[in-house]
Amino acid sequence: MTHTHSQGRKKISIIGAGNIGGELASLIARTELADVVLLDIPEKEGLCKGKALDLEQNGTILGYDCRITGTANYKDTAGSDVVVITAGVPRKPGMSRDDLLSINLKIMRSVAANLKDNCPGAFVIVISNPLDAMVYECAKVGGFAKNMVCGMAGVLDSARMQLFLAQELGVSVKDVRAMVLGGHGDTMVPVTSYCTVNGVPIKSFIAADRLAAIVSRTANGGGEIVKLMGTSAYYAPATAAVAMAASYLKDQKRLLPAAAYCNGEFGISDLYIGVPTVIGKGGIEKVVEITLTDDEKAMLNKSVAAVRELVDAGAKL
Repeated sequence: MTHTHSQGRKKISIIGAGNIGGELASLIARTELADVVLLDIPEKEGLCKGKALDLEQNGTILGYDCRITGTANYKDTAGSDVVVITAGVPRKPGMSRDDLLSINLKIMRSVAANLKDNCPGAFVIVISNPLDAMVYECAKVGGFAKNMVCGMAGVLDSARMQLFLAQELGVSVKDVRAMVLGGHGDTMVPVTSYCTVNGVPIKSFIAADRLAAIVSRTANGGGEIVKLMGTSAYYAPATAAVAMAASYLKDQKRLLPAAAYCNGEFGISDLYIGVPTVIGKGGIEKVVEITLTDDEKAMLNKSVAAVRELVDAGAKL
């Protein structure tokens, strides 16, 4: 039986039913944020339908009311309020995010073209790697308004940094705040001048060399997990994307780092890259230009150059 999307309920389509896709569907269902469409390629339609059925059965035990549809047909995404794109091959040990570029560009072009035809008004959150180049490609092919497409990376990278800082300092993760900007890769920029423990600057707590080690571990946070379990992380990335989706759907106007379109902010133009944003019912409502130290500026410029290189490489493929 196919479920129709009922009026009054929000609808989130998840493109890619792998580890992140399944976890996304699970989180959205548990919080009753929206009905879910889980979509993948025709060869994986059974996987989509199976995960959907498992999650709906799970709802009878946990007591959540959520329709979850597994499909390979983009028509089922029509009317989506939000689309989260996880499609693409994940990193294998030894692969850089950039190695994924040629494979995942082809996938993203097909996804974006299908979304353009079926749900052009959705707020689109891209998780596929290499992240910044994928967001750029998605926006270009999908023709989405610039404020309606973004990439999830900064929320995850900041979360990783918050954990490492909390562990180092012996304080609660609830009180640690960090902001990680720039490209989602080795050139990411943890802006340590804005890291706080309940408002108190982190520099009051930690020696420079320990902070540098944490910055480095944060930049390699994804690779650390790939090395340990042989595939990309999925619990925290899914939760990070749901936080962004919720801020849009509920007009929370949270200040979150996201890969967003820059039009002169931080001296960056015509590029999607990690910057502090306000996410509300208008999508990416604002890019917040914070003051950076000279070191942080230099790191951000280096990150911008790396992302541009990827985007240019993508344009040739």
